[in-house]
This record gives sequence, C-alpha cells and structure tokens, in this order.
Amino acid sequence: MLVRGFPAQAFGTNCYVVAAGPGAPCVVVDPGIGVEPQLEELLTEHHLQPVAVLLTHGHLDHTFSVAPVCGARDIPAYIHPDDRDQLADPLSYLSDGSAQLFGGRLAWSEPDDVRLLDPALPMEIAGLRIGVDLAPGHTPGSVVFRLPGEELDGEAGAPLLLSGDLLFAGSIGRTDLRGGSWEDMQRSLVSVVLPMADETVVLPGHGPATTIGRERADNPFLQDLPPAPPVRGL
Repeated sequence: MLVRGFPAQAFGTNCYVVAAGPGAPCVVVDPGIGVEPQLEELLTEHHLQPVAVLLTHGHLDHTFSVAPVCGARDIPAYIHPDDRDQLADPLSYLSDGSAQLFGGRLAWSEPDDVRLLDPALPMEIAGLRIGVDLAPGHTPGSVVFRLPGEELDGEAGAPLLLSGDLLFAGSIGRTDLRGGSWEDMQRSLVSVVLPMADETVVLPGHGPATTIGRERADNPFLQDLPPAPPVRGL
C-alpha cells in the first residue's frame, strides 16, 4: 500500500493520498487550501490515478479544493450525510474569526458528484477496502477511515487510521464550532478510538502521525474515559 500526505497552505491541514501501490488508482483524503500543485506533483511522481475524494468532515480547511480536484478528473466526493450541508454553505460552520479570513464571503461551488458515506458498509474502492466509522464531536458528520495493515512475508502490518479532526498527536479536535459537541466527542473517543489496536498508525487531520498505543498512554484527553469495548479490526 502506498500512503503519502502533506500539509495544505493554510491551517496545516493534512491532505493524504492512498493507493494499493504505485501506478494504481487512488483516493484523495481532505484536499484543503492550496493543495492542487503539490497534489499534482505527488500523483505524477507515483503515477497515480484518483478515483474519488474522501472527506473526514465538512469544515472548509478540509474541503476547500474538493471541487477543483474532483472537477479536473470527473470523480465523486464522499461525505457523511450529517455534514452534507457544509458543502453548500461552508462559512456558516466557522467561527466569526475564521470566516473573516475569507472576508466573510467566499466564491464557492460544490463538486458535481457528491455521494454519501454509509458507516455500515466498508468501501471497496481503488483496490482498497476502507472501513468508515461515524465519529461526531468535532462536527455532526465527522468520520474516520480505517485500512488493514498490508501483509508482508505472510505477516500483517500495522492497521491505519485516517482520523480527521477526531484525534491528534497529544490532543483532539475542538468542539466549540457550530455542530460541535463535547459529549459526542467523548463518546466517539470511547467507541471509535479506544477499541483500536495499539499498533494502529494514526494519520490525523493536523500535525504529525502517531499511534493508538502512544495516545492511549500519553494523550491527556484519553485519560479517565469510561471503559472501551474490546479491541476491534476492520
């Protein structure tokens, strides 16, 4: 499996590309502000062909380039139904201060083809099997994407979690924007994050990669939570 990521030009939002390998179809996750040139370089370097954009949630710093990335390749964008309206009116979900970065106004268009994620069904796309978990708290329709570890010499590698703004290295997503909920965030951490295996590699929406084990031990927001369900796989 080939996984590459880089931060957008604003807000340090991580954009990821995931493929079965070089020269394969791929998915683009969370194309934020100004990612298009670097994304194109990455796709060209590894001879990748995007077939879809996956969105962990509807905030503008994760969706800003979704329309041009999808439109240039005639591919769909996937988002959870509970965040679907943010693709129509993204500024309404930002704080006043964040909205003013765009002058309070934004020339915006949705992708032509928007499809809704169903967490009950793993995605079979680009030669990948991707689990989808609803994880509200940061937004009502926040999701995480899970991929199994790649097998090498008969042994499975570490699972992969694209955590969006649910979990960061040493922190979690904010809950003070419209649609955020501290109570929902706590429930998502317990039901989605804590059951994952310690070796799971976490690729967050902002900041460096980490592991579930490291966050379980050191992340202050994961301490004193209610007991988690048993460790789960994809």
